[in-house]
Formats: sequence, C-alpha cells, structure tokens
Amino acid sequence: MVKATGERTIMDLSIEELKALSPEEKKSVTTHGTIYNVRDMGDFAFVIIRKIGGLVQCLYNKKITEEDRHLFQDENAIRVTGEVRDEERAVNGFEIVIDKMEVLSTPKEELPLSVSKRKLNIALENEIEIRPVTLRNEQRRSVFKLQEGIVRGFRRYLEDNGFTEIFSPKIIAAGAEGGANIFKLDYFGKKAYLAQSPQTYKQTLIPVYERVFEIAPVFRAEKHDTARHLNEYVSVDFEMGYINSFYDVINMETGMLKYCFNYLEENYNLVLKKLGCELPKFDSIPCVKFRDAKEMVAKKYGRKIKDPYDLEPEEERLIGELFKEDYGSDFVFVTHYPVKKRPFYAMDDPEDQKYTLSFDLLFKGMEITTGGQRIHDYDEQVKKMIFKGLYPEDFESYLMLHKYGVPPHGGLGMGLERLVMKLLDEKNIRATSMFPRDTTRLNP
Repeated sequence: MVKATGERTIMDLSIEELKALSPEEKKSVTTHGTIYNVRDMGDFAFVIIRKIGGLVQCLYNKKITEEDRHLFQDENAIRVTGEVRDEERAVNGFEIVIDKMEVLSTPKEELPLSVSKRKLNIALENEIEIRPVTLRNEQRRSVFKLQEGIVRGFRRYLEDNGFTEIFSPKIIAAGAEGGANIFKLDYFGKKAYLAQSPQTYKQTLIPVYERVFEIAPVFRAEKHDTARHLNEYVSVDFEMGYINSFYDVINMETGMLKYCFNYLEENYNLVLKKLGCELPKFDSIPCVKFRDAKEMVAKKYGRKIKDPYDLEPEEERLIGELFKEDYGSDFVFVTHYPVKKRPFYAMDDPEDQKYTLSFDLLFKGMEITTGGQRIHDYDEQVKKMIFKGLYPEDFESYLMLHKYGVPPHGGLGMGLERLVMKLLDEKNIRATSMFPRDTTRLNP
C-alpha cells in the first residue's frame, strides 16, 4: 500500500533552497529540470537546465561522445545527481557537478527555433503561433512571472485591507456594461452572454462582505484589431462599501499600486532584472478633471477637441506626456467623465449632471483602469437605466441590490495585460497575454 504524506522531496527544492543547503547536504543532491542549453567545451560540458525558479548550471566533467550526444539534446527532461558547489560565474552563483544523469523524456522533433537565446528574433505573430515553445525562453517566461508577481501583490494588499475574494459567473443573462461589444451564446435554448465584467456581482456582494475583489478573465466582443485591445483579458476588480466619495477608491488603488511595486522589488527582483524593468516611484498620483485634461492637451499641443465625450488614444498619450513633463508622474487619474460615455451604474456628479463621479487611471499615456462611485438608490438606478435606453425588467436580479438596501459604494476594474505592457514598454498587448484572443485568433 502507498501512503500519501504531503511531504516534499529533495528534488522539489527551489534554486534558493539548493543554495541554502548545508555543506554536508550539498555533497549529494538529486534534482530535475529540462535541458535549456549545452556548451560543449571538448573535455567537459556545461549543461544548463531550466527549473521552476530559473536556470541552473550543471558541470558534466567528461567528454560528450557521439554515442552519448542524444542524451544532451535541448528540451530533454532529466534528473541529475551530484555535488552542489559555489561558482560565482554561474547564473545563480552555484553549479551542480554531475555524478549521475537520467533522461526522463526526450522531444520527438527538434525545436523550430533556439529558445536559449536571450531574445527571440521572431515576429510577434509568428511567436504566438508557437507559444508552447517560445514560452520556454527565459525572457518570455519572465514576462508572465512578472504578471504572477503583480497578481500576488494586489491580492495580498486587498486581503490586508479587508477585501473578500469572490468568484463570479462568466455566463450571464444580461451585460453589465451595455453596448454591442458582448459575446452572445445559446444556453440550453436561452439567450446568454459572456461577462464583460463582474460589476453587478461585485455590487451585489457589498451588503454581504462590504469589500470584495476578483481577478479573472472578462470578455469583450470588440471587432477592432489594435495593439491595445484583446477580446479576452484578465481584469483586476474590486468594490468597496461605505465610501465618502470616489476619491476613496482612487486612494485605495494608489495604495495597491505602491504596495505591489514594493512587493515586486522584494520578491521578484531577479525577474525585474531579466526584463530590464524599472518600476515607477511615487508617493501620490495627480488627478485632473476630464474637461480640464482635454483643454490642457489642446492648448499645449495645438490640437482641436474632436470628441467632447471621450479621450482618443492620441489624447491619452499626450496627457501622459504632459503629466510626465510637467509633474514628473507616469500615472494620472482623469476624473469626472461625461454621462454619455459611462455605464448605467455610474453616479452623476450632483454639481454638474453632465458628468459622473468616475475616473480612468492612465499609465504612460494609456488607460489601464476605469472606476468610480456607483448609484445606490433604487429610484435613481431605475431612472438612469431608462435614460440609457435599457429595460429595468431585464435587470431584476441586479436591482434587488438597490431594492433591499446597499450603502454608498464604488470600485474599479484594471486590465492586467495593459499594466504589464506599459511596465515593460511593449508595443503590442499580445506580448503580455500568455495565449492572446483577438478577432482572428483561437489558437494556441
């Protein structure tokens, strides 16, 4: 009989744990990995293996014969036993001197390109086609380790601030954002949609938990194919009750970003170095009203205001440039967006009802977050739905929230891929989506 104990084996040790072994323990260690690169030096060879935390240098102290060369093929999964010894020139400051090596699996075909190069010399569209291979490259997989670190940082901050993590359905009866950009599907003979956001569920749970968050995919059936849009992306959403104004939400996001960047520096420093990523430093983030931002850009750059109700991508870029030049900030909150461009749950500004108590966060000239204060009064919400051309009877389950009472609340949604894109100064958002979905792509 086999009994499961839940205990880790020595083969599971991370790179940092391997380095921290006692001198006695280092004399004979067994670990595993995938051959990333082999540097044949004639009488000996360096065998670089890829493990969970990065690359490990192994020393094969013999000549690789033609008979044994197949054992050292790239992407062979291997298990090695040997001595761990300090080596400053090695990638992690140590190497394993191989005493015994076992091949666990081997590829049927050679890789279509070398993944061990620092950068892949391949067009992004071609790279995506073979993502199962290109993700094995250290630079490429580091992008998504950074993404992992950001999510962990956000989650820790929100948990520390009293937020409950939720898991809302992605097949829904009505869209939360309105508009035509929603995927329709047949749900056992009933009309259904893929969720554009968890907005209605976040709000519904405010009277239950007071503060909630979700990090999960959302879906937008937008037909335009641009470098900044995906049809499926990861949204970082939170909602908080008993707010005094939407500036409480702004302050919470500012704190979340500051915490996250500190978390990355402390826990993902090697990943940041591999990617050449310099994190923004800030104590606060400037805020500017929507109409003021448009006027500032028009005046400084000699532009005519074409769309009075929304920001064009070029305007976002110029606002980012202006606030970087004049205020030294990579971030800027643009507040008080027009009613016409905000969804049915956005609260109107009592001082000027053409505008809403809402905001976007721009980072390096691109919108990464949309948020604001929500309507909490039942009659006001019904009125706003009718004004937006919606039918309240289609939102009965959502309106229960307002009918039976909900405190003043607000929240936001942030696009994870866009944040990573701008942190790394990538030109195309598909570079920061592991398996991107756009108007033409369903594979891999």
